[in-house]
Amino acid sequence: MAQAASALQVSTPAAETAVSEEAMWQRVEQFPCRLTVELRVPLFTVGNLLRLNPGSVIETDWAQSTDVPLVVNKELVGWAEFEVVGEGLAVRVTEFA
Repeated sequence: MAQAASALQVSTPAAETAVSEEAMWQRVEQFPCRLTVELRVPLFTVGNLLRLNPGSVIETDWAQSTDVPLVVNKELVGWAEFEVVGEGLAVRVTEFA
């Protein structure tokens, strides 16, 4: 019986939870997800959509310095601001939801 007791390892629930959470995230971190930056245009109608042409400019109510919603798989995860990087457009995360 003394041998059985010495073979028993004692672990705390917190340590088990940390290990299981880390293992879970390692299993799912390569799964694809859809990241979108939403720039809502209030009062946009089907008529507005039908009148769009290449080169059309769509005005918004957003101020230039206003953060835009950052959404992953239809869930708000934070806020971001637009930024020019070289020749491209990027977003900088400013706050998590």
